[in-house]
Amino acid sequence: PCSVSQENSAQQEYALQLQKREHFLAEREALLFKHEAALTKIRGVEEEVHAKFQIIKEQHEAEVKQLSETLREKTKESKRLKSSFDTLKEMNDSLKKQLSDVSEQNKKMEVQARKVQARLENLQRKHEFLTIQKSKDVSQAMQEIKSVKQEKMAATSKICKVPLNSHVYELLTVLMDWISDQFLKAKIEEEGRDNQTQTYSHKNYTQEKCAKLLPIVAEQLQWMPFVNPKLHMPVIKFTYWAIRQLDCGTQHSTMTSTMRRLGEDIFKGIVTKGNQHGSSEQSAESKPKIAAFFKSSILPLRFVSTLIVLKTVTQADYLAQAFDSLCVDLKTDEGKALFLEYQSVPVILSHLRISSRGLLSNAIDGLLQMTMESGFLQPFLEACSNETFFRTCSVLLRNPKLDLLVVEKLSIILQKLSRIKSNKKMFELFTIHLMIQELQRTTHPNHAFLCINLNSILFNLGLTKTNSLISSLSTSH
Repeated sequence: PCSVSQENSAQQEYALQLQKREHFLAEREALLFKHEAALTKIRGVEEEVHAKFQIIKEQHEAEVKQLSETLREKTKESKRLKSSFDTLKEMNDSLKKQLSDVSEQNKKMEVQARKVQARLENLQRKHEFLTIQKSKDVSQAMQEIKSVKQEKMAATSKICKVPLNSHVYELLTVLMDWISDQFLKAKIEEEGRDNQTQTYSHKNYTQEKCAKLLPIVAEQLQWMPFVNPKLHMPVIKFTYWAIRQLDCGTQHSTMTSTMRRLGEDIFKGIVTKGNQHGSSEQSAESKPKIAAFFKSSILPLRFVSTLIVLKTVTQADYLAQAFDSLCVDLKTDEGKALFLEYQSVPVILSHLRISSRGLLSNAIDGLLQMTMESGFLQPFLEACSNETFFRTCSVLLRNPKLDLLVVEKLSIILQKLSRIKSNKKMFELFTIHLMIQELQRTTHPNHAFLCINLNSILFNLGLTKTNSLISSLSTSH
């Protein structure tokens, strides 16, 4: 009976365990059904979300396509508008230019109209006067006309007595030649070699005499049309050397008006209506007499006149024409010889300033003509081998706004000067060699000609041994 009870209790316990397990499995099954239902619902939601997402994606793509099309149309329209605007701008600029031209023509026409009106009024007055004169007694009118003619002839003979004696002008021009060559030019050459050879009082005396003579020369230029053209050159030469004498003195600043008058008269030339001889045989109205200096067909006269214009005139248009004339003349051997004879380098140097930017390139062009290979090159380089020239170059190269084309032209001249060994101290004195090195470092390789000149300068100065070695190594690699 004890074993039966144990077996019953074991069966009961096992039944309880089965019951618990069944209950647990039922709960698991219920939970599983719940999860399955939830998954089914989630799957349905997911499909719905996918469907909605696909719809939204299609809508987005359609909108993007539409916006892209709209943007393309707007871009085309913008380009059309820009093209139209550019066309309108060009038309506007063209119309502005036409308006400016028309305004200029209108001003000229107004000036001409005023002149024509004044001329018409003068003709009317003259006509009225002649009408009144005709009504008067003819004999009385003839007598009055004769008396007026006699007075005019007498006045003309008085005025024109001065240039009658042409031998005086010949004598004066010979003296001017002598003074120019033996005193004025010689003194400038001596000053270039040694400033201590002349006393201050002696130099001041010469400058005072030149300052007194130049206003008289300016007056006498008005008589040059009546003088033999062969005598013009000594007068112009004397004027040039006298002006050069005043370069290093204090007189120059007090003679501004005289210098300007000299420069303008020599640039424009002198045109005079008059009668050199006071005889009644010649007509009262003779042909105009002209003394052309800057516009002369004679090269020496034109060349020295050009140098005077460059020394005295300040108008940019006059100076530009003078430099153009100088460059043309320097293409000939005679022009180069005259350049050296009249020691023209300081005249050009006075225009090598960054302030006169418009004329700077023209001035250097004049010097470049002298650097052409010829028998005049060496004397020209010697004329440039001084502190004044190198100081001027140094000031130019220090300016960061200096045009690259000007630097290129200047490098040609400096390259020629660097061949002269004695010039090395000049390069070092004004630290030009350092500026050249900096230029060589910063110049773009595309500017090949400038790079070649800079390298050549440094090579001539003995400053590119290491650099050339490095460059040769880099090219070999």
